[in-house]
Amino acid sequence: MKNSTPDPDILNRTGDNGWFYSDTVKDHFFNPRNFMRDESAYADAAMGMVGSPACGDAMKVWIRVDPATERIIDCKWKTFGCGSAIASTSMLSVMATENGGLTLDAARRLRPQDVTARLGGLPARKIHCSVLGDKALRAAVNDWYRRAGQLEKVEAEAGRVVDVLTQVTDQDIEHAVLDGADTLEKLQAKLKVGIGNPACLPEVEQLLRFYTEKYFGKQ
Repeated sequence: MKNSTPDPDILNRTGDNGWFYSDTVKDHFFNPRNFMRDESAYADAAMGMVGSPACGDAMKVWIRVDPATERIIDCKWKTFGCGSAIASTSMLSVMATENGGLTLDAARRLRPQDVTARLGGLPARKIHCSVLGDKALRAAVNDWYRRAGQLEKVEAEAGRVVDVLTQVTDQDIEHAVLDGADTLEKLQAKLKVGIGNPACLPEVEQLLRFYTEKYFGKQ
């Protein structure tokens, strides 16, 4: 058997044989909460979807809401992706429904950093796995408002959508550049942008150059 270099996403920083992932991440991966097992039973529930199996991660989120309080009383999900994506969506569903459930307004304010913090952190190369979940949840909130006839409360994602599969916006790309994504490879590692939808790559690369020059000067 030939020697292989351990994957730093699997092993921890101490160099021993333990997993890099926190115990909370492992728990939600091996024992996912609120996983959708029967979509037919939720045909009447609001649903949001983001991503595509073609780009490696896709998430669907279903919610049921108490119309009197506009709190999420049930949240189910399906995720096609890595262990971090599964754990992130599982934790997201817990956060959406715990303590009487989030209001729809609070659910919209939930961000990947909140999910990552509750998981006890994720490897840097896996942070993108927590990004799609909050977008899918916001899409489900929008779907609930549409079904309820409250169209004035439907909100588009901030910024202009660049990749329709992942719903990545120009603002997402700007923030990723500020966070150190100065190459297309780094940008795709963070956002999965353009992996399943290569037609958007010319615009993605143009935005990458624009924001890199804007904040860091010509390279």
